[in-house]
Amino acid sequence: MINQKLLVSGADFFADDFKINPYYSQTTINLENAKREHATLINCFKQANIEIVKVDPPKDCQDGVYTANWALVRNGLAVMSSLPQARKAEEPYAEQILREQGIKTLHVPDGLLFSGQGDALICGDYLFAGSGYRSDPAAQQFAAETLGLKLIQLHAIPQTNPDGTPHINPETNHADSFFYDLDLALSVIDDHTIAYCPEAFDEASRSKLESIPDLDKILVDQQECTDGFACNLVSTGKTVIMSARAPKLQSALEARGLKCLTPEIKELKKGGGYIRCISLWLS
Repeated sequence: MINQKLLVSGADFFADDFKINPYYSQTTINLENAKREHATLINCFKQANIEIVKVDPPKDCQDGVYTANWALVRNGLAVMSSLPQARKAEEPYAEQILREQGIKTLHVPDGLLFSGQGDALICGDYLFAGSGYRSDPAAQQFAAETLGLKLIQLHAIPQTNPDGTPHINPETNHADSFFYDLDLALSVIDDHTIAYCPEAFDEASRSKLESIPDLDKILVDQQECTDGFACNLVSTGKTVIMSARAPKLQSALEARGLKCLTPEIKELKKGGGYIRCISLWLS
């Protein structure tokens, strides 16, 4: 069983002051709606019999609601994230919270970016890891070796300018992508099953995914992935909390005997995060 215990914070300081991904440039955030959505998601997690560790969000941190980016946790050990400058204030708070949960913390080597569970998803003995935007390959390698996992390094397609050149985010000064974190393009359904959108990845990454022999793979429709945030879900292996805007994926999951809960999420999406993003897998 996966996602039996999740760490969540709150949307109290959710805002769009720092537009650190492509989604923040869209419409104005309604904070009260975001808070209601967050409460709805916690209720869905509880319906799925997930144990919830609820903490206060870090003060004045607009992305502090997205706890998935705080670390990557396995067997009581956390590899802490190294986030963009606009999110640096979250790092010491996240480490304090995890230590209070009795989790040992480690750090990636200095100078490397690491986006935690947002960019690194555990499936059985595999670590599916995204790089090129919020995480460096060396950081992903460190996480895989530290946690005893087989690394599958992936790269999502970039956001491009009208002339075809990679778009550089003015807040982070890094290349950007609509799949800047892997959990926007790939999801773990159980220890033997992943769901992913082939069009979200470059050719080399698609070949890697196709060649894994011992995993069941569900292909996600491109529109459901991009417009519906279909891959950004939480699954216990029995119940899936997922987008209300991904009927094809929902049907595929239900055909496998999984129960699907489909809350309508609009505000949290405006920050480039969704259901998986607001929850950090502790066990």
